[in-house]
Amino acid sequence: MSTALISSVRAALSTVDDPEIRRPITELGMVESVEVDEFGAAAVRVLLTVAGCPMKAQLTRDVTAAVSRVDGVTSVDVTLGVMTDAQRGELRQTLRGDAPANEIPFAQPGSRTRVYAVASGKGGVGKSSVTVNLAASLAARGLSVGVLDADIYGFSVPRMLGVTGKPTQVDQMIMPPIAHDVKVISIGMFTPGNTAVVWRGPMLHRALQQFLADVFWGDLDVLLMDLPPGTGDIAISVAQLVPSAELLVVTTPQLAAREVAERAGSIALQTHQQIVGVVENMSWLDLPDGSRMELFGSGGGQAVADSLAASTGTRVPLLGQIPIDQSVREGGDNGAPVVLTAPNSPAAQAMGKVADALAARQRSLVGKSLGLTPVR
Repeated sequence: MSTALISSVRAALSTVDDPEIRRPITELGMVESVEVDEFGAAAVRVLLTVAGCPMKAQLTRDVTAAVSRVDGVTSVDVTLGVMTDAQRGELRQTLRGDAPANEIPFAQPGSRTRVYAVASGKGGVGKSSVTVNLAASLAARGLSVGVLDADIYGFSVPRMLGVTGKPTQVDQMIMPPIAHDVKVISIGMFTPGNTAVVWRGPMLHRALQQFLADVFWGDLDVLLMDLPPGTGDIAISVAQLVPSAELLVVTTPQLAAREVAERAGSIALQTHQQIVGVVENMSWLDLPDGSRMELFGSGGGQAVADSLAASTGTRVPLLGQIPIDQSVREGGDNGAPVVLTAPNSPAAQAMGKVADALAARQRSLVGKSLGLTPVR
């Protein structure tokens, strides 16, 4: 057995990331043993975090591919084991450090994650469609992105992102499924079939707190929270649990939608949150002759932005106007966001501009220490 060859194999294994945690398996203590015989046959034993790990097939393929590329290796045999409770405890320590189990990382002063709570006054304005497409667009730009489906009663994000897997639990940490390079969590992943969720306010608050604290999100650049319509329990809980979260208000041009969107945005006055901007969805329909049909009227998005700017005394921009596009609906039904499947479509282009605006923003300094010391 060549020591140099084994070192090369271990170096190759350091390039393999765990599909759920997105960190090298060598750093996570998942490589139990590496052996190479005199004929170049490599035997690698990898420890899964849990016995029912849904990504074990992908992990086996990735390890086999990485080791096969090492010069001198003639064959690769990968066997899988399972971590002990003590090893899972060490893994949690590696990932979370000394942070308390119920600590919300995004609420800490040192957090670098920009949290956007996507809100609307009423249902049916396309808030979830905007959320998943913005998430996919930001991830395609190289950012680390997560989506929290906070619409407990009307969850739809898993279908829209094509998530079919279930979260796995590792020593009190929930590993979120990943789709289109976006980490996703939703109550729909924990309910059988299309079962309705019938909970009162305290249960909703607890579910949101668990999604924020117990899910291992990693080092996110952006977390998008798809809120339920209106100004109910979840909107209040978000302000309490993540005070630095900024509101992104979605509306249609319709007068009725505009009025309730203004009420949804005005919650920022009571919660002291910042409004990052307004997105107008279903702005118009492009006709074959090149003209536009404004099915829901016009000017609603700008009116909401102006009204919220006046009421809050801050700048609230209209970040984008998204036209009606059948491919948006099809992408939502098929779990393939339109920004990925038809990036040149008018709707995808409009959402891409909103994503650019969000990606370019700097993290707010609200609640963060500036490191200043008073002088006598």
